[in-house]
Amino acid sequence: MTRDAAPATRHPSTTEDLGCLRWVLAVPLVLLHLIAAGCCSMALAIRPSGTWDDDARAGIVLACALTLATSALALLITVAPSVRRAMGPWWLAPPLILGVVAAVRWALVD
Repeated sequence: MTRDAAPATRHPSTTEDLGCLRWVLAVPLVLLHLIAAGCCSMALAIRPSGTWDDDARAGIVLACALTLATSALALLITVAPSVRRAMGPWWLAPPLILGVVAAVRWALVD
């Protein structure tokens, strides 16, 4: 009796693995981007009534700080080499843009 060559083992395709990994990584990144965008829009929408309105300034600073924190977390997740390979470099844009907008708004608080 002759022995047949071992059948080739099937490996899951790389595209299927990347598709699943993209979904697993995209969900928290999108949630972080939405939180950062909401905080950033709040920081841009709040307007102090006058020079005496310290509460509005505190709200702007808080919204900017929350935007920077969530953007930094999203950026840290995205910068990991395995995430960049799976997701692509364009995922770096939203946290960078939102972070810059929040930093400029914080610097220009009236």
